Amino acid sequence: MWTRVSRFIIRYKFLLVFSVIISTFFMFNQAKKVLFSYEFIPLLPDNSEVYVEYQNFINTFGQDGNVMCVGFKSDSLFTLSNYNSLIDLCDNLDKIYGVDKVLSVIQFENLIKNEKKLKFDLLPVNKEKVYNITKLDSIQNIVRSLPFYKKLFFNKDGNSYFIALTLDKDLLDTESRVKFIKEIEKNVSIFANKINVIPHYSGLPYIRTITTLKTKKEVQFFIILAFFTTALIMFLFFRSFSAVFFSMIVVGIGVIWAIGTIHLLGFKITFLTALIPPLIIVIGIPNCVFLLNKYHLECKLHGNKIKAISRTIQKVGNATFMTNATTAAGFSTFIITRTDLLVQFGIVASINILVVFFISLIIIPSVYIILPIPKDKHLHHLKRKWINNFTDWLEYSVINKRKHIFVITISMIVFAIIGITKIETTGNIVDDIPKNDPISIDLKFFEDNFVGVMPFEIMINTNKNNGITKSSTLKRIQKLEDILSEYPEISSTTSILDLAKFTKQAFYNGNPKFYSLPSSQEKNFIMKYARNSDNESNDIFNRFADSTLSIARMSGRMKDIGTKQMKTLRDEIIPKINEIFDPKKFKVSVTGTSLLFLEGTDYLVRNLFSSLFLAIALIAVLMAWMFSSSRMVLVSLIPNLIPLIFTASLMGYFGISIKPSTVLVFSIAFGISIDDSIHFLAKYRQELKANNWNIKKAISIAIKETGVSMFYTSIVLFFGFLIFVASDFGGTIALGFLVSVTLLFAMLTNLLLLPSLLLSLEKKVTKKKSEDQLIQILDDDDLKYSK
Repeated sequence: MWTRVSRFIIRYKFLLVFSVIISTFFMFNQAKKVLFSYEFIPLLPDNSEVYVEYQNFINTFGQDGNVMCVGFKSDSLFTLSNYNSLIDLCDNLDKIYGVDKVLSVIQFENLIKNEKKLKFDLLPVNKEKVYNITKLDSIQNIVRSLPFYKKLFFNKDGNSYFIALTLDKDLLDTESRVKFIKEIEKNVSIFANKINVIPHYSGLPYIRTITTLKTKKEVQFFIILAFFTTALIMFLFFRSFSAVFFSMIVVGIGVIWAIGTIHLLGFKITFLTALIPPLIIVIGIPNCVFLLNKYHLECKLHGNKIKAISRTIQKVGNATFMTNATTAAGFSTFIITRTDLLVQFGIVASINILVVFFISLIIIPSVYIILPIPKDKHLHHLKRKWINNFTDWLEYSVINKRKHIFVITISMIVFAIIGITKIETTGNIVDDIPKNDPISIDLKFFEDNFVGVMPFEIMINTNKNNGITKSSTLKRIQKLEDILSEYPEISSTTSILDLAKFTKQAFYNGNPKFYSLPSSQEKNFIMKYARNSDNESNDIFNRFADSTLSIARMSGRMKDIGTKQMKTLRDEIIPKINEIFDPKKFKVSVTGTSLLFLEGTDYLVRNLFSSLFLAIALIAVLMAWMFSSSRMVLVSLIPNLIPLIFTASLMGYFGISIKPSTVLVFSIAFGISIDDSIHFLAKYRQELKANNWNIKKAISIAIKETGVSMFYTSIVLFFGFLIFVASDFGGTIALGFLVSVTLLFAMLTNLLLLPSLLLSLEKKVTKKKSEDQLIQILDDDDLKYSK
């Protein structure tokens, strides 16, 4: 088949290159339209019970993740100049397109008893600037006398203040959010400078906006860094401008296709799909390395350019296709996770890994048919003595020091098992953001002064109209509030209970001593006022109860405590809820973005491990199909599983937790590292037949002739993934470091442990069935480096 492929490429080179150019121009236009994702992408599938409960909450009470928080600390807010400056700030914030509502210590709305009309009026404590200190003191006294707001807008010490900005949920999912978030920051900065305070920003909309902007910068940064790093390594290897230039053209086209594919499939760039363009560069360069190595060697052997191109396509194209297929298979297993974030990543990555292979197979041969045959100076890299010394050492170790290799391997496995026992599974919403980043610093401010900003919601369904107004239900809510107040991770919650207390205080003309649960008699009088209240007054009730008064909402905030602690907290709270609210009569749901993230993280980690096992099984099947030997497959898997175990141990020793961003490492690394085994085993099987089934000789030749290219590609991959340690995100840093280490270790196990196993097991593994082998990678002179 590959003979026909080589003829086709040589014969129709201009048509193929023209087709690549036209299709790339189309993909470039698609790439220009790609958007970055600002919306919240749930990690759970749509039919998950937790996700369904969250959607029910959203449908009943609206979004819980569309509030941006602004905080500051001041001991002199209630001075005329500072107070008026805050009024100006809130007025300006309210005028910003995209801001639906501003709530702060000066926007307090007080329930006022209207005895003439027997209703409650919801009126602002103050509407305008204050120029009289007596009036300001009066406003401050009213503010301090409203316990309903004490939980929300200032801390218990009374010197830290909280501004809540409710943002347009439709605009939050678009690029427009960046503009109004920046406008908010600009206005707050002016205010902060004027009254000499330090502003702090947080809330899910703000965190997502800033992290997306960071992702946007990193896409450009890592594409440039990946180009520069791989180009430098290619030049050091080949010392040829044309080899570097056309390899960069190949991966550059691959990047355009990758970004264009994202838009063409209706996806947006997330923090995961942002990794694909640099990944394509890193994974695509080894294709060029193998093709160029083979072409240069062929030119050195016989000097016939067309023959060299033909043999390069036939020999290297065959095996390289299979290695790219296994790498794509490794990425494609993310599709089974049923998590949109990973499904999109798996689809785009697996498609474009194969795309960049075909691009390299067309561009490199087609270009070098047109270019003159390489000069001697371009072939000098074939004569490097240190490379031959390296392969000599590998050969000597495998032939003469196998016992040492096995002892070291077993010792490392024991070392790894100890490290694996130290691994913990955890994750925070801002877990990947450094502790010294302004996002983390500001979040710490809100956690210290207001417990936190992460939404924590409880929805209580009484299954009866007006069920939440019953005294028995309110007392149950009071009991639950008392229990929740014992947890320092959760802020004081606000619910229909607090509104009931607020209305009682209003009924008694704002006297704070009456901020308590109404008695049955008081409730009858108060309900008359409540029913007569207008829609504006009822709006505050609608935030915490549905229209039928059968469902109540308990709303609070919590710290970003991590999935492990959150799980413990949830497991403690739910049994206590069931003791208060009989599950036969009430349906109580603990929900909110915090819980959704917890469940999503657990679900994702489980599914990522499933995808890893599927990747191993899928690649094992592909290798069994290629080599027609189940024993060969088993032997080839061992050298590629040991690096994964070793990497897992490093996570344990260095305190790197299991979380979605780090579990990715294993599937990615395994899918790439298995390529070395394919190249080595394909050459080994071919040499068995060529040398009358002399295993030792076949091993020696395979090490000599594939070891160099495996070393070259491993170095490219090592430094290619290592660039990700320059990221601002902890997960990306961990991914870059761990994949780099895994691939480097996998190269050594494939060049030392794999041939040692083959030699030790000899004919138990090897069968005389080379005719069943579905790929042949290199002939007897492939990648042979002259001493």
